[in-house]
Amino acid sequence: QVQLVESGGGLVQAGASLRLSCAASGLTFSRYALGWFRQAPGKEREFVAAISGSSSITAHDDSVKGRFTISRENAKNTMYLQMNSLEPEDTAVYYCAAGGITSRTEAPYRYWGQGTQVTVSS
Repeated sequence: QVQLVESGGGLVQAGASLRLSCAASGLTFSRYALGWFRQAPGKEREFVAAISGSSSITAHDDSVKGRFTISRENAKNTMYLQMNSLEPEDTAVYYCAAGGITSRTEAPYRYWGQGTQVTVSS
């Protein structure tokens, strides 16, 4: 049974940093591309960042480029999202996902976590 569990969310002030983690079990972790998506209240879920199994390919949405960094540690079956210079517009539930290819779209991601709330106050 595949499980993805996000952690590290919380309430912070604008300009602060957070590091989200996504711990995976039940799958051969290094064979999966991983992604972070987020959903703000009243909005569609949107792409944040993605990383290939070997970490050779990473992608970040323009809205977070230069502020957020995706990474992974295959030995720990864990993916991270380092979020710096947080803005109120980053407030959302953040989801991690695992799939066959590194993609900015949701369709290729087969497994999803339950999400972790990030709230940024101004």
